[in-house]
Amino acid sequence: MATTQLSLHILSPIPTDCITSRRLSKNFGTRNLAVRTSVSRSSKWSLRLSLVEQSPPVESTAVDVKQLVDFLYDDLPHLFDDQGIDRTAYDEHVKFRDPITKHDSISGYLFNISLLKVLFRPQFFLHWVKQTGPYEITTRWTMVMKFMLLPWKPELIFTGTSVMGINPETGKFCSHLDFWDSIKNNEYFSLEGLWDVFKQLRIYKTPDLETPKYQILKRTGGYEIRKYAPFIVVETRGNKLSGSTGFNDVAGYIFGKNSTMEKIPMTTPVFTEANDVESSEVSIQIVIPLEKEFSSLPDPNEEKINLRKVEGGIAAVLKFSGKPTDEIVREKERVLRSSLIKDGIKPTMGCLLARYNDPGRTWSFTMRNEVLIWLEEFSLE
Repeated sequence: MATTQLSLHILSPIPTDCITSRRLSKNFGTRNLAVRTSVSRSSKWSLRLSLVEQSPPVESTAVDVKQLVDFLYDDLPHLFDDQGIDRTAYDEHVKFRDPITKHDSISGYLFNISLLKVLFRPQFFLHWVKQTGPYEITTRWTMVMKFMLLPWKPELIFTGTSVMGINPETGKFCSHLDFWDSIKNNEYFSLEGLWDVFKQLRIYKTPDLETPKYQILKRTGGYEIRKYAPFIVVETRGNKLSGSTGFNDVAGYIFGKNSTMEKIPMTTPVFTEANDVESSEVSIQIVIPLEKEFSSLPDPNEEKINLRKVEGGIAAVLKFSGKPTDEIVREKERVLRSSLIKDGIKPTMGCLLARYNDPGRTWSFTMRNEVLIWLEEFSLE
């Protein structure tokens, strides 16, 4: 990846070179600089410089940071489309850094964006933009890519923040630093960052079927946080999280065993939900296609079959491959719940197992399985 200059400079930081490595014009008065150093016990953290206790500019036009925030809300969604970002908003010599790539000019950065468009077909989602310093703006984003050169086209997901420094002399962006949520060492060149890329190249086979709609809000080294839109399921009682009891009943409903004999397209995944700690109350569920309205669905032929609307919400998700035995599923749920609590996130009781593949037609090492836990609350702030 390093040789192809993979990067996620979705935006970056603080006026280091553009402000702190040279003397500002006398027209800007004297400024005092403070160095904020964030050090992780497991890895070094690059120095982060920002302006504090600045004296007012003398005979200069003040930088309208609020206007730049609004500009980024409009401009950044075009990062990978045909319009592209507005290069005139950046100094020609800009310090771009992410954990595995760096550029020192706007031309280099734009070339890297063009390369990503060819190799990965990236999708960029901007969550928010905020002023975080006198000459500093921070953004939070999600980036989803598919590596088109590999036959299985693996999906790579990165989330994080970018800190952009503003040159007070030009009012343009002069530095840009990315921080990925999935790693601790965000300092260039990060072997941890490179490994994070390679881990995502593994084979997961996802059938070409409709799935519930969700947006990835955050991806850490161990799990994802997703925002699910509402969806409808047909369900019945099961016997255990990894079991298949009840599947033929709910599959029969969508294959035409209903009040109007309507056949409904198959979707993925098949959910098994446990609502209590002991997983003694289990239901097995198939998701109804999104274009179907609840009121228009045919009634089940059997009382043990139920239609239910899931309101959606925020869920934490741990993905894994292989055959999802009950022991494995319970261990994955335990690991996920412990990680959430450690990170200060409040999980609800119970969990869901999502199985995406037909076990009779899929090699176990390519299976896509997920454990989901709904969250009581979550904020990207």
